[in-house]
Amino acid sequence: MVLTENGTSGSGYVPHYLLQGDPFASKLSKEADIVAAVYICIIGVMSATGNGYVLYMSVRRKTKLKPPELMTVNLALFDFGITVTGKPFFVVSSFSHRWIFGWEGCRYYGWAGFFFGCGSLITMTLVSLDRYLKICHLRYGTWLKRHHAFLAMVFTWLYASFWATMPLVGWGNYAPEPFGTSCTLDWWLAQASVSGQSFVMCILFFCLIFPTVIIVFSYAKIICKVKASAKEVSHYDTRNKSSHILEMKLTKVAMLICAGFLIAWIPYAVVSVWSAFGAHDSIPIPVSVIPTLLAKSSAMYNPIIYQVIDCKNACIKGSCFKALKKRKHCNSSRFHSISGSIKDLPPDGGRVEMQKGAGLCSS
Repeated sequence: MVLTENGTSGSGYVPHYLLQGDPFASKLSKEADIVAAVYICIIGVMSATGNGYVLYMSVRRKTKLKPPELMTVNLALFDFGITVTGKPFFVVSSFSHRWIFGWEGCRYYGWAGFFFGCGSLITMTLVSLDRYLKICHLRYGTWLKRHHAFLAMVFTWLYASFWATMPLVGWGNYAPEPFGTSCTLDWWLAQASVSGQSFVMCILFFCLIFPTVIIVFSYAKIICKVKASAKEVSHYDTRNKSSHILEMKLTKVAMLICAGFLIAWIPYAVVSVWSAFGAHDSIPIPVSVIPTLLAKSSAMYNPIIYQVIDCKNACIKGSCFKALKKRKHCNSSRFHSISGSIKDLPPDGGRVEMQKGAGLCSS
């Protein structure tokens, strides 16, 4: 589909956002825009700080990072990117009570949001596969090397780049959200032509449905495997039992991260699908803004999950005072890995790592 500068198509289709006056004028009250801007400011600061810390720790240990830890770096990069490249535009526009960056800024904002969001989901899909293979197919852990992790990272960036760039080269488009102060994929093209429908269906399948199915399948198989092998664990020796417990801790963290991401994005996906195939005015504008704000908070969850699990287990294993005394040493060597491997741990490594880093340290 060929789109003109203002978003109309050569076929004569006029998007609904051009039928309601200025497409970039806020449809919310000034008070609501201020609340949304303050909310995103808080989310942005927390996300940038948390993910920035993960990246800082990874740079300090860049020569010691193990293959699975690189996927944590990749996820932090996408989450940090979506924070610094998009949220300032939304905050400024909300305070201004209108989108002030024009059509080019709208396309850039839509591209950045979709690129980093898609990259995060694909990264978590690979993480879930890693957890599934590590728990259910034990031989997998013996051949995973550093270059395999780098190839996986390259794949996520190429995959996200391909789907995010398609709307910029003519297949699809980016357009204003119904409330006016943000931009997203033009889901409404599904009502314009067969090309628009194919674009929306491909985006939904390859960037949402397929990754989600893999994540759900992976963790469902893990749960079944854990239940089936619960009796066997009681007969392990001390080292194997500690290793098994550490693997379960890492898997639980990965499940929490994926669940948080999906909970944040699924309401937005449902609203987007309804917008694509339903009546354009069937969703009230004040209602449509809530899933958008929830989705924008997804990049904040991962560092919080790391720290909450860390503090909880540190206090369970010993007094909080002892945990604080060891914090300096732990911070110098700890890197939070949601997809870590325990094959290099020393005989007492599983017990020590869980005490110092809540099952997330892997030095």
